[in-house]
Parts: sequence; structure tokens; C-alpha cells
Amino acid sequence: MGGQLGRPSGARFRTYERLKDYASEVEGTLLSTPELKQVIEAIYRYPLRQTATDTLNSQLRSSVSNADLAALVINLWETERLCIVEQERQTREPQIVCSLGLRTT
Repeated sequence: MGGQLGRPSGARFRTYERLKDYASEVEGTLLSTPELKQVIEAIYRYPLRQTATDTLNSQLRSSVSNADLAALVINLWETERLCIVEQERQTREPQIVCSLGLRTT
């Protein structure tokens, strides 16, 4: 599950691509932070919240700079307003996937 960025015109796809490009530009500088890499991974793995999508669409339409976009997305991530992250169940119950009556002939 996850890993689907959606349409190339969507906020998630455009934000992911811009942040990925920005991260490669600032690699090795003080602007390259672990939070930036964490946010890029989160955008790739988890769906965006509707409020985050609306905010990002608004900012992308207004031609926000990559640095400002990164700051905004990191802020949304830190305040848990960016992605819908479902916690993995710690206790995984066995599930029946298919029950076939098999017999030897």
C-alpha cells in the first residue's frame, strides 16, 4: 500500500517532485536536513490530508519557491497535518486468504 503519487497535475505529485529536486540541489549544505528527507518519504508513502492538499494547491498556484515549499511541508509534517499515517498493527492476527477443499486423488 502507498507509493502512488497520483496524477502529474496533482498536489502530491507536484510537491513530491519539487521537494525531491530541491533536496538534490541542497545536498551537502546546511539546508539539507533529515526532516526534509523524512517529509519526502512520507509524501511518497502516505496519502495527503485534504487540508494539506488544499494548502499545497494554493501555494503551488502562487509559484512558491522551493525553499518556502519545503518549510511549509516540514511545518505541516511536524504538526501532523500533512499525511494520513495509519499505524501498523503491532499484533497481526492470522487471516484466512482463501479456503480451498483440496484432496489427493
